[in-house]
Amino acid sequence: MTTSLDAGRLRVMTYNLKGLQLSRADAVAVVRIAAPDVLGVQEPPRGLLGRWQMWRFARDVGLRTVVNGRGARTTALLVASRRSASHAHALKLVNLAGRTRRGVAMATVDGVRFVVVHLSLVRDERSAHLSDILLAHVPATRTVVLGDLNERPGGPTWKRLSSVLVDADPEGDPTYPAIDPLHRIDAVFASSDLGIEDARVPSGPPVLHGSDHRPLVVDLLLDPEARTVQG
Repeated sequence: MTTSLDAGRLRVMTYNLKGLQLSRADAVAVVRIAAPDVLGVQEPPRGLLGRWQMWRFARDVGLRTVVNGRGARTTALLVASRRSASHAHALKLVNLAGRTRRGVAMATVDGVRFVVVHLSLVRDERSAHLSDILLAHVPATRTVVLGDLNERPGGPTWKRLSSVLVDADPEGDPTYPAIDPLHRIDAVFASSDLGIEDARVPSGPPVLHGSDHRPLVVDLLLDPEARTVQG
């Protein structure tokens, strides 16, 4: 159950897990330390065994799988048990580049729509997929888009997302690779009716070994005006 203390906040995390092929124990530690309410995953383990692996991973980090496998493909969505999740489903994206088959995980958590993306390495496919996602699946209000954009800030994907949503960590640290990171390619974007209280890229030994990406953790205010009144 959500308490009165955290009812007005959501801790959101995006993390490319690289199929849990590196140190699973460290990946678990990274998420447990961050303690997110909502975890958007990119590159979850796939297939029947992969879905079971993600179920175990969610259990071990204290979350539950809301969207996992099938059409979500390269994404998954995990949510804390104290949070209410509804309208969960996956969206298959058309494979235009003849490479990785990609998908999107979506759900509404405590009244906020979450859209988890893992965009293509190919620019034209990345642009086409983003158009499909923005056109039909990103409402103008109470919305968060999070994930691995496979593009650096200033690129067309960042510009298009920034035209409709707010980059939660515009001056943030790089996220890739995990060891000696150089590029900020993982992001959280929120609609302007949500407040951004804090954003950070975790560091430390588990982050270096859990994946080839560093995660991004963002604390959102569900009612930005409440902070103004209280402050």
